[in-house]
Amino acid sequence: MRIFICLLLLGVMFLLYVGVENRMLIVRRYKISTDNFSSQESIKIVQISDIHKRKYSNGWSRFVMRVKELSPDMIFITGDLVSRTEISLESTQILLEKLCLICPVYCSKGNHELDLSAEMMEKYRKMMKNAGAVFLENDSTVFEKDGRKINIYGTDLKKSVYKNENGGYAALDRITSDELTQSLGDAKEGFNILLAHNPFFFEEYAKWGADLTFSGHVHGGAVYVPFIGGILSPERNFFPKYTKGLYKKDSQYMLVSTGIGKLRVFNPPEILYAELFLK
Repeated sequence: MRIFICLLLLGVMFLLYVGVENRMLIVRRYKISTDNFSSQESIKIVQISDIHKRKYSNGWSRFVMRVKELSPDMIFITGDLVSRTEISLESTQILLEKLCLICPVYCSKGNHELDLSAEMMEKYRKMMKNAGAVFLENDSTVFEKDGRKINIYGTDLKKSVYKNENGGYAALDRITSDELTQSLGDAKEGFNILLAHNPFFFEEYAKWGADLTFSGHVHGGAVYVPFIGGILSPERNFFPKYTKGLYKKDSQYMLVSTGIGKLRVFNPPEILYAELFLK
């Protein structure tokens, strides 16, 4: 009986911890130095990813305040800003409008946006425009600060890299650098940032010409085990290669955010903050 009671108490404590952790919001910080420019002053970037249906109290005020305190030069939203079953964009537009008052906001699609109906997708585009955000659908733009220019790309990955034609996860398609060239064009000269929701094609992003890629999607592997890593990807693969943090291939980098929404364990919701030093 004592063993049963102890196990029951441990179970209750664990559930309480998970409940508290999923209401936390941490800021995870990174510094990246490159060889492309010469400057001692950093460019400050905030990345927000995978909000899904998560809502914060007071009309996002506390959340936005956390972002504002970081004084970013630009904000990236790397997909799954909404859930595929979303029927109202009111809360999302409130968030975007408040973020756009801080600095320029650049957004790309996630797999949930790919599953929106044509009607809802059109409303989504209109919401982006009305809020003042830049929505990059296989498109690019240029950010400039103090004479330094950065090319920012946003890519729409095809649905078949997330689910097969039967709605399952077996034999999924992959993305190649040639396909990225077809959808985005050749990478331009200068420093290129790519917003790509799915991190599992980092090597292809780098081969295409992305100096720095921002991704999400994996939610940190849902359950994060210290010294082991994230346990499960959304595609139901155990111990995925990329779950969170900074990855490097030669002189190219990728940052993967654990995101904000969906249930997770030992893996609190996060705002990712990156300082980019362009040498």
